Amino acid sequence: MLRHCDATHFTLWFVSREPLTELTLRLGEREFPLQDADVHYVPLGQHAHQYLIMLSRPELLTPNRVMSYQVSAAQHGDIFAAISQLNYGDASTPSVRFTPELTQVFHGSCRNPHHHSDDALVAADTHLAQIIDTGVADDRPALIVMSGDQVYIDDVAGPMLNAIGQVIDLLGLHHEQFEGANIASSEALHYQPADLYQRHKNLLPHTQYPAKTALWRWYRNHPIFTSSIAENHLVSLNEIIALYLLTWSPELWELVNIPKDVDGLTPANSARWQNEWQHLLGFKAGLTQVRRFMAHIPVYMMFDDHDVTDDWNLTAKWELAAYEHAFSKRIIGNALIGYTLFQGLGNAPDKFTDEIRPLLDAFFAQPQSESQDLLIDELLKFEQWHYTLATSPKLVVLDTRTRRWRSESNLAKPSGLMDWEALMDLQQELLGQSKVIIVSPAPMFGVKLIEAIQRTATLMGASLLVDAENWMAHPGAANALLSIFMHRKTPEEFVILSGDVHYSFSYDISIRFRRSSPNIYQITCSGIKNHFPEKLLPIFDKLNGWLYGHFSPLNLLTKRKRMSLRGRRPNGAPSKRLVNKSGIGILELADNGAPTKIAVLHGDMSETLFEPPKQE
Repeated sequence: MLRHCDATHFTLWFVSREPLTELTLRLGEREFPLQDADVHYVPLGQHAHQYLIMLSRPELLTPNRVMSYQVSAAQHGDIFAAISQLNYGDASTPSVRFTPELTQVFHGSCRNPHHHSDDALVAADTHLAQIIDTGVADDRPALIVMSGDQVYIDDVAGPMLNAIGQVIDLLGLHHEQFEGANIASSEALHYQPADLYQRHKNLLPHTQYPAKTALWRWYRNHPIFTSSIAENHLVSLNEIIALYLLTWSPELWELVNIPKDVDGLTPANSARWQNEWQHLLGFKAGLTQVRRFMAHIPVYMMFDDHDVTDDWNLTAKWELAAYEHAFSKRIIGNALIGYTLFQGLGNAPDKFTDEIRPLLDAFFAQPQSESQDLLIDELLKFEQWHYTLATSPKLVVLDTRTRRWRSESNLAKPSGLMDWEALMDLQQELLGQSKVIIVSPAPMFGVKLIEAIQRTATLMGASLLVDAENWMAHPGAANALLSIFMHRKTPEEFVILSGDVHYSFSYDISIRFRRSSPNIYQITCSGIKNHFPEKLLPIFDKLNGWLYGHFSPLNLLTKRKRMSLRGRRPNGAPSKRLVNKSGIGILELADNGAPTKIAVLHGDMSETLFEPPKQE
């Protein structure tokens, strides 16, 4: 997988079944014998060895030029040569194209392997193959940014968990000891079908902090592991490593044997197994294309809640309950270790050099509970998950999970997605820029009807029930964010890329009563392999249009009353604004940073185009 690439950096991630020596990178016509400082090596297990090549040299990548790359090891030669279907057309090696001008960007979020929708990354690969076949290098997208829920730690299919157990044994992944759990170590976890769909009852820790709510007779606001489908929630680090490898690569699927018909399950879970098994077959079939796609385009990522657990850090009360329990803290910490290994390190390798990488190396060199806890403590304190790219427009990727603005009035109320200090850091990144792309996992400007429902549930004490995570839920964070957009020294062109919500939409936004308003575009694409309940979203779409349409006076009662929002029409549909179909977002930009095309490419290769609103 290609990661951070620019004029002076080339970052490539891969996992090998055995340790490699004397690595050499061939990039275009140049060859680079790789030194220890150029490669970060992590022994994930006996037969799993992670390598992150982080080559940094002046004038490394020539802008706007397609450059082939090849990695060789002393004992194997070209280590990618034997991988089937890794390259496009007649090419013998994969290639990379770096461009500082973001004229075309792919984006998306929420890729759940056992969801019944199509995997839009497969469609993205087909689309890229068509572009490469034309031979017009400038048509290749500059990068893809994935804005959350790249994996689902808390929502794992039964057949997937069974495969995870087999992968742990195949690769010899390390086991760990547990504290505060009803099992002593990860070796006591079982993966036979009869043992699955039970973790929410007999393994996950139960909170001692039930919230007193207006709905307390039928709903308890559990602060820990609130997902309604947490029956197979992952807990150990070896499970999380196996999940990542099964999510991004076809190799291990050829080595595991998942039965279609199983014994020992209830009738309901047996039917569920069959359904998940069928959907995973389709997911597995597309992984060769997914790997090819990610080997040819720089991939950038940011976590959202399911990369760790549902409702992660949603309220201060949730945080108190989760981090004061040794076992729940370990589960969350293991997910953060997984994110660091498979996502975070590749985004901005230099950010992890001083604090995180030494602890990561020490733990994997000699896995023990003490070094694992030390690493987790440091990851929970780490405040450098966010990053920027020196592109045009400047790309600013936000961490909306770990630097939260906790509610002071009620610990059970939703926290602001970023605290005051983080928002001021954001403002500093924007000053002096004429155009910018902001990546916010949750939409900054969401669907007002759904936000109103979330607010009502929050007033009744059920914020966790409705995932009340939107930028307007916390007054301080909402006001600070809107002030940034209304500041007269911020960019003229704002593009906001988001995911999270499992449907897609686009808004054109301006500031009311101001002639020199910046142009703001909220573009949401979700999910890559997921979507909203089919029968519910059309109702929300119509009600939102009736109650909060552009000319509705109810808009004057919202926190965004000084902002004018116009919804873009998908494929010209006059009364529709929300699209409920898996896809990958395609954004094309003019030289001034304004969108010239906002679209979603779906798994069946159809395309939804969001057309600009009619002029008033």
